[in-house]
Amino acid sequence: MEWSTACPDWEQRIVERKSLVPFEPLFPDEAEAALAVFKSLRIVDVAGQPTFGEACEAYVFDFVRAVFGAYDHRNAKRLIEEFFLLISKKNIKSTLAAGIMLTALIRNWRHSAELLIVAPTLEIAGNSFKPAADMVRADPELVHLLHVQDNLRQITHLTTNAVLKVVSADASTVGGKKAAFVLVEELWLFGKRPGSGAMLQEATGGLISRPEGFVIYISTQSDEVPAGVFKERLEYFRDVRDGKISDPRSLPVLYEFPDSMIDSEAYLDPANFYVTNPNMGRSVSKEWLERKLLRVKSGEDEEGDTLQSFLAKHLNIEIGMRLRKNRWPGANYWEKAGDEELSALGHFEALERLLDRSEVAVVGFDGGGLDDLAGLNVLGREPAEIPIRVKIDGVWSTRYMKRWLSWSHAWCHRGVLDRRKKIAPMLSDFSKAGELTIVDDALEDVGSIIEIIQRIKDRGLLGGVAADAAGLGEFIDALEDIEVSQDAGLLVAAPQGYGMMNALKSAERRVASGLIKHCGGILMPWCISNLKIEPTATAIRATKQTAGDAKIDPAMAFFNSVTLMARNPTAPGRSVYETRGIRMI
Repeated sequence: MEWSTACPDWEQRIVERKSLVPFEPLFPDEAEAALAVFKSLRIVDVAGQPTFGEACEAYVFDFVRAVFGAYDHRNAKRLIEEFFLLISKKNIKSTLAAGIMLTALIRNWRHSAELLIVAPTLEIAGNSFKPAADMVRADPELVHLLHVQDNLRQITHLTTNAVLKVVSADASTVGGKKAAFVLVEELWLFGKRPGSGAMLQEATGGLISRPEGFVIYISTQSDEVPAGVFKERLEYFRDVRDGKISDPRSLPVLYEFPDSMIDSEAYLDPANFYVTNPNMGRSVSKEWLERKLLRVKSGEDEEGDTLQSFLAKHLNIEIGMRLRKNRWPGANYWEKAGDEELSALGHFEALERLLDRSEVAVVGFDGGGLDDLAGLNVLGREPAEIPIRVKIDGVWSTRYMKRWLSWSHAWCHRGVLDRRKKIAPMLSDFSKAGELTIVDDALEDVGSIIEIIQRIKDRGLLGGVAADAAGLGEFIDALEDIEVSQDAGLLVAAPQGYGMMNALKSAERRVASGLIKHCGGILMPWCISNLKIEPTATAIRATKQTAGDAKIDPAMAFFNSVTLMARNPTAPGRSVYETRGIRMI
């Protein structure tokens, strides 16, 4: 059989309320038999205790048919093994998980099989187990077929002795499991935990010897920047959906807004709430969402939710740079400011290519103690002048300016992963991407930074190094070893606090106009999203959105570079001296 799980027209489908499953069940008889069981199960905590068949919209049945219709009964093999359902809160997510796994328990033929619902917390585990137990007790036939044990959070099939267990996940609860069917609830929370990837791999390892099984991930969007195993799975399934990766054994069903609707903020229009809430009008109330949105916007939500958490949980908007309150204005344009050539290269290859394209390069540095990141930014200036159309006093004119190219890297001590467990998965992602170096020796980062500066200097490109004078410490001594000092005119104390206002303003204008391009990556978007701009009557300054975990050191290193590059430096190895100014015609 040949089939594709890609859904390249998903943006049109989701707006038109069409199915996101782009094919009919591979085995229709299996699909309909399982769907009949599923539809008969009762949802006890809903008024009137309707069955799934009575209470759900078509998207639920499409998903169930796709899951169970992928089973080849003749060969006892499931042809689609992994499923990812990303859906907004209150769309019967936990109840759906219970219904699917109870259906799998009833349809399963393997004796003593294990079925697992893996939840990140005890509370979420209870949210999945209780509906399943209630479904059994509400059905006279199932009461005699299935045995519910509330204290163990498990349901046993009395004929096959197969057991459905609901567990809160850690290494001790999933280690050694040989589950044929696994459903992972709220994958976004696993993404915040170090080691969750290995733990889930342990939980799903039983499928190797049980080809009839499946793994289903069900989740809302994360209330912070996606990280860890959630980020990995989400990006992978998006690529499958978009046809970038051909994997017919994985099916993505992702309810999220098209990019065009995110860019225009159309998701804030209540008329569009249905896009990520396919069960609107049943388990989800449009009027409730409207009232909730008004409360979080005004900051008067009695539950303490923020606009950011509302958008993530109820509209599946991925948290990024543009959703932070009091964000740096340049964050709105950063994602689109990537240079195509540099972004396509490896991390350190991009640095070398940046230097190839530059007539001068400056370095910005920002770092704190062992609990912080050490951030480095290299900002190169291209020799070619770019025409920019501007309007001054009602008259259009052309200015010629040079583009700057930005590259960033960070270092952190291994102890940060222990002290800052909340961001440890994020830091691990940066390390895997090559944009962060985790060091054991407290001075190892300084040696690496000096090596990069020396490389720039040896190429005759170094226009200077800018850093916070209060945080230099041993960095000054190391720079003097390569003859980079204040006396040589190559080390500059970058103004901090309100003194950085010019750099903040210059950088945001240049990013917005395309006069700053960067090398892409995932480190800087996170750091920039952590920036908070605090205004006063006469100035602004940059600080953290939240204390402790919100690291901004690489972003501050970038602004230090901008401070120095704005002075129009020349490289000692260059014979042409450039005067500061703008040529106009």
